[in-house]
Amino acid sequence: MAGGAAGGASELLQLVNDVVGAGNSAAAGGCGGAFRKDCTDLVRRIALLTHLFEEIRNFKGLEFPPLDASTSSSCSTQPWVSDLVTALQAAKRLVLVASSFNSNCDAPVLADEGSKRISFHFQCATWKLEKALGEIPYDQFEISEEVEEQVALVRAQLRRAIERYGTLNTRKMSFYGLPQSLVESGKWVRVIENNSSSKMIDCLPKSFSADDLVHKSQSMSNSCVAEAPSLCSTNETHVDGEEDMNKKPDATVIPDFICPISLELMRDPVIVATGQTYERSYIQRWIDCGNTTCPKTQQKLQNLTLTPNYVLRSLVAQWCIDNNIEQPTGLTNGKLKKSDGSFRDISGDIATIRALVSKLAGRSIEERRAAAAEIRSLSKRSTDNRILIAEAGAIPVLVNLLTVEDGLTQENAVTSILNLSIYENNKGLIMLAGAVPSIVQVLRAGSMEARENAAATIFSLSLADENKIIIGASGAISALVELLQNGSTRGKKDAATALFNLCIYQGNKGRAIRAGIITALLKMLTDSSNGMVDEALTIMSVLANHQEAKVTIVKAGTIPVLIDLLRTGLPRNKENASAILLALCKRETENLACLSRLGAVIPLTELTKSGTERAKRKASSLLEHLRKLQQL
Repeated sequence: MAGGAAGGASELLQLVNDVVGAGNSAAAGGCGGAFRKDCTDLVRRIALLTHLFEEIRNFKGLEFPPLDASTSSSCSTQPWVSDLVTALQAAKRLVLVASSFNSNCDAPVLADEGSKRISFHFQCATWKLEKALGEIPYDQFEISEEVEEQVALVRAQLRRAIERYGTLNTRKMSFYGLPQSLVESGKWVRVIENNSSSKMIDCLPKSFSADDLVHKSQSMSNSCVAEAPSLCSTNETHVDGEEDMNKKPDATVIPDFICPISLELMRDPVIVATGQTYERSYIQRWIDCGNTTCPKTQQKLQNLTLTPNYVLRSLVAQWCIDNNIEQPTGLTNGKLKKSDGSFRDISGDIATIRALVSKLAGRSIEERRAAAAEIRSLSKRSTDNRILIAEAGAIPVLVNLLTVEDGLTQENAVTSILNLSIYENNKGLIMLAGAVPSIVQVLRAGSMEARENAAATIFSLSLADENKIIIGASGAISALVELLQNGSTRGKKDAATALFNLCIYQGNKGRAIRAGIITALLKMLTDSSNGMVDEALTIMSVLANHQEAKVTIVKAGTIPVLIDLLRTGLPRNKENASAILLALCKRETENLACLSRLGAVIPLTELTKSGTERAKRKASSLLEHLRKLQQL
């Protein structure tokens, strides 16, 4: 019975490897300029499915036929297998086609018919994969909770991607995918067609975004499919949640209102020395990275002064009113829109904050320290202040202050960034400013209060799924584990929260294990005086399905401690302890035998009667495994 499941899952794993290989080959060859980010995102999400197919392959008890070229038609008893094969094969073909697509440097038209067609196929392939993942019978394969959570994370990312491809007028692309000659040429144009859709796309410096229209009309969908049948079948032109095709087209954004860097509607336009206008936060980041040229013209900037473009800001505000479009921050002509729709005059606040930002970048240590303390205080008070401080370009300056020698300035800077990160839109600006390495440096060597707030900042930023990967690769996990072991009470709690959130991503679990997190967690479990038993169990329950973590947890002598918690712990502690034990004992007869020797049957039986619903399920499953062990 197991042979079919193992064979089929192995072939699904091979398909995943094929997709990843196609993506790696494209990246190594420098191909796929216009769609590099799309390819990278799709390949990364598919790679995360490896653990799911490995668990299916290792499962003993359910059979499905081996896959072959005729799977889609022959495997009627297991339609989810057919759907998965179709989705992965379509993804592989799409990555190969999209990675070979590139723009003509002499005529930078990134959104021609081929580009629009490929954009549509990314929508189809993403929808196929999300739909197929929803059909897998997870319970039949006894998929671990950790892997199910990971698949749920992938599906959530896919759904957001579907929405982005299918309902937005524009699509993000990475600057790093554009030909360098095109970037340096300054040939950035946007042409507005009669049908209110963008035909040509602005190119941009750095890793910001370029936009091209994804056509949503049924006729366009069908024509795209007809022209490229190998990528998407015609019966999948409709995506759940797609907007009504009779809906009035969105208002056409006037080109002069778009920042040449972010390619988004400008909220705080400023003029540089060459006369070009940019969104303040993006051009400030460009300058803070050491660039002294105008991104659009490539001319050397005679000075780095940023002059507010009040006329353009007023025009953008009026355009938003005329088209019933709310500006992202509700900031208009020095007035901030309140929740009741009225406006509050904040021109004085803006002037004050901009003056503080200027002092942050000054040479005087005392002036910078005082300005950082004031920014910290303002950013703590309200969302309005967090918006205005970010709009004033404070984030890149604060990031620079994270590496200064003055401890108090560093402490105020990291706490200000923490406060600013509470506002969701600021998270992207903080990541864009390259803050993570400097935050990790504070986490390692700052004062205790600075380390506590650095850990809290890591947690706040890691709430965005894509940031978990970046933060995990930055060295933050080992620094957090060290704080978990040797920090203050508050520092340990902040570190535990951040580590839990980072370890939701499978790739970060091995990093945490190698950083010594199990030793720290076991110490927390055995020292009830620190009041962190619940936190330790919660983190361990996330790690327990990772093979390297299993081995380390068992070697550390954790099983007896967990059995004691089954007897004496609080209800939530018992629930997590039973979940960890179940993860450790699945397909591990030695660990099951250890449970039996240590007398786990009695507390487990009691838990099936008086535990939480989740604890009852885990305890019942463990008892069933123990019963089967006795029959061997």
